[in-house]
Amino acid sequence: MVFVTVGTHEQQFNRLVKAVDDLVADGTIAEPAFIQTGYSDYKPVHCEHSQFVPAAHMKELMTQADVVITHGGPSSFIEAMAAGKCPVVVPRRAEYGEHVNDHQADSVRIVAERQGGIVPCYDVAKLPDAINKARSLSDEHSFHSHNAEFCDELTKLIGEL
Repeated sequence: MVFVTVGTHEQQFNRLVKAVDDLVADGTIAEPAFIQTGYSDYKPVHCEHSQFVPAAHMKELMTQADVVITHGGPSSFIEAMAAGKCPVVVPRRAEYGEHVNDHQADSVRIVAERQGGIVPCYDVAKLPDAINKARSLSDEHSFHSHNAEFCDELTKLIGEL
């Protein structure tokens, strides 16, 4: 399964939703796809979809997916990494009315250069190549979230105050 999340930002992300729906329609994506569509106006015809997905269910979908495709919000792609995936990350762009500026493209580029573990995709026409690359990297991808350790340390520090 391919799982797509566009996050909860109040602007549409039709460009990504339609691109994935088209790839399922033409057989480029052969397996089922589920798209969390957010505020997109485009409603997928060839994919299961829901406007929003509860956090626990989203984690399940990410874990079950062969490939995870996210917008450029760090919370989404970090969740995918924590689920053992090397996500395809498609930044929202201001020029398409998907966000107020291009900070997602900038941050995705920086994460890809400095840390890796994601496959940036700035042009949805290149999604098939990005998906294939993510499939191959997810098998060897290892990411450990330090959230629990951070919370424990923060709790300890607060207790010492």
